[in-house]
Amino acid sequence: MALPPEAAGHAAESSGLGGGGSAAKPGLRRDSVVIRFAGDSGDGMQLAGMQFTAESAMAGNDIATLPDFPAEIRAPAGTLAGVSGFQLNFSSREVFTAGDEPNVLVAMNPAALKANLDDLPPNGVLIVDREAFSEANLKRAGYAKNPLTDHSLDKYQLFQVDVSKLTNNALHSTGLNNRAVFRCRNLFVLGMLSWLFQRPVASTERWLEGRFKKTPELLNANLLALKAGYNYGETTEMFASSYEVGPARIVPGLYRNITGNSATALGFVAAAVKSGRPLFLGSYPITPASDVLHDLAGFKNFPVYTFQAEDEIAGVTSAIGAAFGGAIAITTTSGPGMNLKAEAVGLAVKTELPLVITDIQRAGPSTGMPTKPEQADLLTAMYGRHGESPIPVIAASTPADCFDCAYEAVRIAVTYMTPVILLTDGQLANGSEPWLLPDPDKLAPIKVELATDPNGFMPYTRDSETLARPWAVPGTPGLEHRIGGLSTEDVTGNISYSPANNELMVRTRARKVAGIARDIPPTSIYGDANGGDLVVLGWGSTYGSLREAVTQMRDKGKSVSHIHLRYLNPLPSDLGAQLRKFKKVMIAEMNMGQLLKLVRADYLIDAIGCNKIQGRPFKVSELTNRITRALEG
Repeated sequence: MALPPEAAGHAAESSGLGGGGSAAKPGLRRDSVVIRFAGDSGDGMQLAGMQFTAESAMAGNDIATLPDFPAEIRAPAGTLAGVSGFQLNFSSREVFTAGDEPNVLVAMNPAALKANLDDLPPNGVLIVDREAFSEANLKRAGYAKNPLTDHSLDKYQLFQVDVSKLTNNALHSTGLNNRAVFRCRNLFVLGMLSWLFQRPVASTERWLEGRFKKTPELLNANLLALKAGYNYGETTEMFASSYEVGPARIVPGLYRNITGNSATALGFVAAAVKSGRPLFLGSYPITPASDVLHDLAGFKNFPVYTFQAEDEIAGVTSAIGAAFGGAIAITTTSGPGMNLKAEAVGLAVKTELPLVITDIQRAGPSTGMPTKPEQADLLTAMYGRHGESPIPVIAASTPADCFDCAYEAVRIAVTYMTPVILLTDGQLANGSEPWLLPDPDKLAPIKVELATDPNGFMPYTRDSETLARPWAVPGTPGLEHRIGGLSTEDVTGNISYSPANNELMVRTRARKVAGIARDIPPTSIYGDANGGDLVVLGWGSTYGSLREAVTQMRDKGKSVSHIHLRYLNPLPSDLGAQLRKFKKVMIAEMNMGQLLKLVRADYLIDAIGCNKIQGRPFKVSELTNRITRALEG
């Protein structure tokens, strides 16, 4: 959607709060709008985007967001490497993605413009801070000429706003220094966009009051900037109309906007409370996983203990120790940390202790692109340890689904006495969506039975159904036992180098993991349940793009369906039969074809790969084009 040109008034210039326009401007209805805020890391575009998201949630819209952080910690100001972005899709209909491309681009400087302009379609709305386009800033961004004056932007609806000057005018009486005033520009922009799209700013005002309650001078300045931006939008002749996106039809209930990392942390807390055991997180900070550690550290009102370790190995081994001691044990990391944790995870497999390893994937290899998403750790999760050491693997598909998957990972771990790997990625971790708060009483039970009876106790006797060994907490009288990484004898746990015993124990652990398939629900098919021309198979954060792409193809009358996997090891027991109902199978993932290899190997199905490794999510248009090509052979 592009905003209609006739809605734009004098889009070239403005220099004052009172533009002379009428306050009674028409409001034009739109089904959905995609806005991207972009600027330097210090321009506060992430904050503006998050607060605009909160306002949209309060307005009843369905929403999806995609923050885009620079990989450089302190990139030089005004350079392409330092551009930070935040994209939001808010709609009166169900939303699956943050949008392929923005309808509105807010660029706070030349670098932000250059980094994002290619994504803005013709006739899209472009709002810039004109004063930021100085000769020095243009040079830093690599512009030979000023794009605001060389007619290179003529195909867009360009609105040049003197954001810096107008913010300074609004805050002139506060007595704040220039740096503090400059940092309020994002609130001016937020106010202006809030008026333009009829967002309720009361939630932002309450948020500011909470954040700056100890610094009233900053609270006053930010409120003044917010109101100045709102009033400017209302009075300037630049905007001839505002836009209204009505509320979406959603299931009634209590909602909150949530990111994937916050949902993951809450899922772990809920699982610990439900199981009646304390929660221990041992982790080393790493992008994009650190927020789970930060969030859990704030839950001291629950039996939650967090340990910021000196390295990845200490993080996972401390969690293994906590699992041995009877706690719900978690460690969080990203791809590079998975490499470092591999040996210790093998110890958890061998000792059969419940541990959840959360891998919030990012683009690699090595340090790669730390702030960009990827799905290239699947084979690492499956096989990234020496020896035969199978581990259950599950993957979240949306930010809100991270709660359910974190909870489910704990349930599997303590039910089967095994480590579990939970896969999310940077897109889910930092993206957000409305989350319907679950009823705690309706969450699946997590039953923990610690061994207490010394009569006949052996550390490797097994439950007849799950094959789980007993969880015996150190210090329990009569339950002393040996545990470690050396090969141990069946039942007794004594050290054993018997070849036959070693094979027995390896195969028993493998059967235990394979048996989890009994707990996996039947495969759900969106589309043609009895088969058709093509089914798209996916996992993880590709869910939204795949569902929207398949929906668009079905709306065109195409026989296309969608299966999305949560359980990756073991795979659902009926998956092979469901895939064989379709003439063609296409597997879309942000890697070079890792699930593709597994499906081909397990089911001998000649599936088609659809792969992207750019540190960016799939665009719906990319997927519909690929599906069309697959249908046409």
